[in-house]
Amino acid sequence: MDFKDYYSTLGVPKTASEKEIKQAFRKLARKHHPDVNPGDKTAEARFKDLNEANEVLGDPAKRKKYDELGANWRAYEQAGAGGGGFDPSQFGGWNVNTGRGQGGHRTMTQEEVNEMFGGDSPFSDFFQTFFGGAPAGEPRSRGGRARAARARAGRDVEQEIELPLEDVYHGTTRRFAIQHDGQTRTVDVRIPAGVGEGARVRVSGEGEQGSGGAGAGDLYLRIRTTPHAQFERKGRDLYTRVPVPLTTAVLGGEADVQTLAGKSLRLKIPPTTQHAQVFRLKGHGMPATGKANEHGDLYATVDVQLPRDLTADQRRHYEELQKLEKGAKNSAA
Repeated sequence: MDFKDYYSTLGVPKTASEKEIKQAFRKLARKHHPDVNPGDKTAEARFKDLNEANEVLGDPAKRKKYDELGANWRAYEQAGAGGGGFDPSQFGGWNVNTGRGQGGHRTMTQEEVNEMFGGDSPFSDFFQTFFGGAPAGEPRSRGGRARAARARAGRDVEQEIELPLEDVYHGTTRRFAIQHDGQTRTVDVRIPAGVGEGARVRVSGEGEQGSGGAGAGDLYLRIRTTPHAQFERKGRDLYTRVPVPLTTAVLGGEADVQTLAGKSLRLKIPPTTQHAQVFRLKGHGMPATGKANEHGDLYATVDVQLPRDLTADQRRHYEELQKLEKGAKNSAA
């Protein structure tokens, strides 16, 4: 029987932290999950190997004993081959079954299995040899070996939510109700300021619950922004329209520009500004996610306002202006 390298199975070094082991398992388990690879025997076998590796390395006590076993594996092989001299006390008094009859070491009792592994089912021959039989009540195959409970990692859940542009700009906290097995629990989710349109916010461990000791999936909230009456978002930039009276557009002046942050800015309008001319107000767009001091820009499009009603005096002046324009054209001709 070959030694099973659980670290290699999960693709982590022996110095990996508990967090790194958990992340590696969850990533690989999703990739090789039977539901994702229906009918793929290779993926199914790989998923079982991953679950077994996580069963041992994911628990500090089990991992410690496994590391001690690995350090003494050569001695075990020699004892198994009849060489003798294998002392289980070298790795924490862990007794194993060498399969050599009188000269072998005893198999762990059921109580020891339950105490050490929390009642989880064994998997491979390697696991069976060193971890003993099934917990009480665990079904067994015809040969007496416990059938491994099929661990199933919880699937990720995705939900689309709509937020006002102001909430996306400032960031917000939303409360969600999550139902599972007839029970409802609430979870508060922080939506970071400046999150992109269509981006996903991950809520760890709040997806579908796993089975057989496997972890839960994650909840992903896909962000959509409701249309705004005044601003349009394009990435980190914002676009708005600024009404400018005809006289201001012709002669020059200033116009008020409202920002999404609630500020009022004074925009300088040069003489002869054209309708639909665009001005950039640097740093007044959307904030960068995770960088509160970085913002996109605000683009203000001039909307020249023509007079709807004219007084007699205003009409007289416009008529005089019209005569001047005609005179200028004739002179140019």
